[in-house]
Amino acid sequence: MTGCSLKGFMKMKVLVINAGSSSVKYYLYEMPQAEVVANGAVERVGEAVSKLTHCRDHQAHETPILALDVDDAMNLMFDTLVRSDIGVLRDLSEIGAVGHRVVHGGEEFTGSVVVDEQVVASIERYADLAPLHNPPNLAGIRAAEHRLPGVSQVACFDTAFHTTIPKVAYMYALPYDLYEKYHIRRYGFHGISHRYVARRAAAILGRGKYEINAITCHLGNGCSITAVKNGHSIDTSMGFTPLEGVPMGTRSGDLDPAILFYLVDKGYSAQSLKMLCNKDSGLLGISGLSNDIRNLLDLAGQGNERAALAIDVFCYRIRKYIGAYAAVLEPLDAIVFTGGIGENAVSLREHVCRNMTQLGVHFDARVNERAGGQETEISAAGSPVKVFVIPTNEQLAIAKDTYDLTTRRQVVASDGAA
Repeated sequence: MTGCSLKGFMKMKVLVINAGSSSVKYYLYEMPQAEVVANGAVERVGEAVSKLTHCRDHQAHETPILALDVDDAMNLMFDTLVRSDIGVLRDLSEIGAVGHRVVHGGEEFTGSVVVDEQVVASIERYADLAPLHNPPNLAGIRAAEHRLPGVSQVACFDTAFHTTIPKVAYMYALPYDLYEKYHIRRYGFHGISHRYVARRAAAILGRGKYEINAITCHLGNGCSITAVKNGHSIDTSMGFTPLEGVPMGTRSGDLDPAILFYLVDKGYSAQSLKMLCNKDSGLLGISGLSNDIRNLLDLAGQGNERAALAIDVFCYRIRKYIGAYAAVLEPLDAIVFTGGIGENAVSLREHVCRNMTQLGVHFDARVNERAGGQETEISAAGSPVKVFVIPTNEQLAIAKDTYDLTTRRQVVASDGAA
């Protein structure tokens, strides 16, 4: 690692980790230029046969492996980074810092933080709110600490961007003591993505990051929509869990809770209802065919009515959220589409934005057709509200947070020593 001077920036290799229960994804950046040195993923963690995909120099290397848990997957990743044939490091000591995506930070974390034992304890405490996510996120942190002793670890929380949501928007109309006892409230998710694309939209418009009102639509297998006012999240569609909001690939989104009580009376168990709402609903549930929007668009084009209905319901709910959030953003500057669906589903973007002139949206279908997944304005010239496709880059946002926090810390330490 090179030194730091007043005339330049400290160079550092930053490793970004997204450790989940079934996969570990990683990116190695050269900072501050944000150059990707290598990236990859260990997939099907815990299955009989796992797979490692490692990319460097625009070439992908795939290897069947055995990864029983996150710890195994992390060790395989570290070993691959220093392999003599496809690795990119002589030694792991070249890594200057590690940034981790952590799904739930509750009300405590309003931004990314350098990990210490107090932070670890908080991530463990919030595991009750994200039992499928925080434990593997924490396992990734522990594994990195073991292989890289003394190297700064940074936790970047998906909920942090939404901690600016006011109480009037995050409270549910339940007995208040449920909030006090069990912290039941709207938290929101995909915050790293929403923050990134909101900042990019501001930059495209030539504004500061706190000088934009936007509706950001993160649309993938999981979907959320966020109202951003003066650069801050003030409302978002996902709630206490990632189940609330617009319909998703397999999640129901908003529904009347009495439906669940009714199904209990019909013999459904709590576990079966959890599976129904999270795994069997959404696009898959309506169509009965697929949770993949690409398949549904093809099937709808062939005349399949349920595939077409699933798409129509999906787009209708997105339009409703955009309309609701436009009502609390005055003026509305931009609408942003991101995520796998938002970036690539051309006809879906047109479906959502069609006939929205009452909101100040004048859509350019021809530009939209050419946009693909590239960063593009798809509104017509002179449209009061701009519409953008902006590919999300959560890993870059994590790398930047990690670099900023760790270099600032080192400069402070250096100044103190002097």
